[in-house]
Amino acid sequence: MNRERLLERFLRYVQIDTTARPDAEGYPSSPGQMEFGRLLLGELQAMGVADASQNQHGIVLGTVPCTVKGQSPVVALCSHLDTSPETSGAGIRPQVIENYPGGDIVLPGDPSRVIRTADNPGLEALRGRTLITSDGTTLLGADDKAGVAIIMETAAWLLEHPEIAHCPLRICFTCDEELGHGVDKLDPKEIGATVCYTLDGHGSNEIDVETFSADQAVVKFQGVNIHPSIAKGRMVNAIRMAGDFIARLPRDVLSPESTEGREGFMHPYDLAGGVGEMKLKILLRDFDAAQLSDRADRVHQAAAATMQEFPGSKIDVTIERQYRNMAEGLIKEPRAVAYAEEALRRLGRTAKRTIVRGGTDGSRLTELGLPTPNLSCGDHNPHSPLEWACLDEMIETAEWLVALAEVWGEDKG
Repeated sequence: MNRERLLERFLRYVQIDTTARPDAEGYPSSPGQMEFGRLLLGELQAMGVADASQNQHGIVLGTVPCTVKGQSPVVALCSHLDTSPETSGAGIRPQVIENYPGGDIVLPGDPSRVIRTADNPGLEALRGRTLITSDGTTLLGADDKAGVAIIMETAAWLLEHPEIAHCPLRICFTCDEELGHGVDKLDPKEIGATVCYTLDGHGSNEIDVETFSADQAVVKFQGVNIHPSIAKGRMVNAIRMAGDFIARLPRDVLSPESTEGREGFMHPYDLAGGVGEMKLKILLRDFDAAQLSDRADRVHQAAAATMQEFPGSKIDVTIERQYRNMAEGLIKEPRAVAYAEEALRRLGRTAKRTIVRGGTDGSRLTELGLPTPNLSCGDHNPHSPLEWACLDEMIETAEWLVALAEVWGEDKG
């Protein structure tokens, strides 16, 4: 694998601002995603991907042709172009640490921000490797530009080495995954694959085989706004209503702050408005989709109690379906995980099956009938100014993808 080229790709990609915009009306939600997609389209065409395309929604597709005799299953590789809106993705200045010596990493743009080994238990094991960080004033964008760079380098490598016998590979880059909309404008039939792998995971050698099932509650508080000088007995303050409602949600249990592993939660994460009206968004998450109805019931119960507390108020609750645990769909295509494990075994490495306390494009693709586990791509601390990536882990994942394409190329159905 071309180490220098992969690093150069990644450094170039992260400097394009593709921050997703939650309140935007269009798809993609930010113009940088279209710009990034056009760049990737040109690079794919330059490396010889004859059918490379970008549609009106910014989604990029292309094919690395099969090099084995006869037919073999089509495998897709998918990453997303956007970065999280939780931390700025504008003006990213990546820092490359060659031959990492160990110890804490002080970020030069904001020395108060430190990537500490105490908070990153895997960091010390990467002594001598190449790490990349932001300068501390933005996120890095390795989620998911590490995945994009790995897929692009894998495609280039296979096209440069036609002697490697591999299955056909479909490349897919989506938009607005961070908003839960990565697959909204994508029909799995357009991908045309038997299985797909998202490159959107942490660390190395991990296969994510389960994700949360997810819904979102949108709660609208309708108060009565009137000038405070004449408000006695007449004003109903929607801000106070929202505060009362939030206080009724569980905090010591069923919250992100109090859960781990396979425990689900209810997470109020966005609140906006004023005295007359407030709008609150709540993430409802659990590995067991059946538990989501309990979460929704708790929201309705809290709303009813708050309305009793505030006569004359009105609260509307809407529950929006988001995605479901990929585990159910992966059972139907056991080769998806088994072949990924076999590919790593051939490289002398051992795969670790893991679960994701979140979702990926693979959650929706699997739900829509395209089995899509998620693979590591060298990213750590996503969505944060303390995000960092390991180039060596990215190289390892690119090698994994080549081996995976070889394994699938041996499958004649």
